[in-house]
Amino acid sequence: MSLSLIIGNKKYSSWSLRPWLFLRHHDIEFQEVRIPLYQTGSKAEIQRYSAAGKVPVLWDGELPIWDSLAILEYLAERFPQTQGWPEDFAERALARALAAEMHSGFMALREHCGMNVSRTPAAKALPDAAKADAARIDAIWRECRQRYAERGPWLFGRFTIADAMFAPVALRFQAYALPHGPESRDYIETVLAEPAMQEWLAAGRAETEVLPQFE
Repeated sequence: MSLSLIIGNKKYSSWSLRPWLFLRHHDIEFQEVRIPLYQTGSKAEIQRYSAAGKVPVLWDGELPIWDSLAILEYLAERFPQTQGWPEDFAERALARALAAEMHSGFMALREHCGMNVSRTPAAKALPDAAKADAARIDAIWRECRQRYAERGPWLFGRFTIADAMFAPVALRFQAYALPHGPESRDYIETVLAEPAMQEWLAAGRAETEVLPQFE
């Protein structure tokens, strides 16, 4: 089967980044189809690939999979060599819980700190709810890194689905100069130094579309 991943703007689309990063990190071949968001005809073009009308969407041959977390789960099963989740039962449960929390939570931080890979890093005034979201994420990163640091630089030592889910948030922490401790600082540096992330950032900064709602 051949893989195609339909994504939005690399400058802005945090959900597109997650499965794209997982695929590139593991050197899995796929065709990239980029559809700039919020342009004339964007919605209709996306609906050619998914009735849900959102990106990302993965096509594996004739099989469509939509939603970032569902795509990541599928890729981990489709390519077991990726070891998408930790092997240990309890650690796997924790990683899934954190990925699900990222998937469904932190709405205030998303609203007030949208992903923009071209943003000049600078702090901004945030409501208490967004500050609480940032503090919770900092605590997650700190606890994981304190527990698993001896295994490697990622949340559970090696790169997992949890890292793919939190990668766009590392970009937000840098772009908005969000407060964080030393463990989170090291983790953010790990995410930003990842070669696939560097590739995404370069492509995003080269895009010409400007979406004012994310600037």
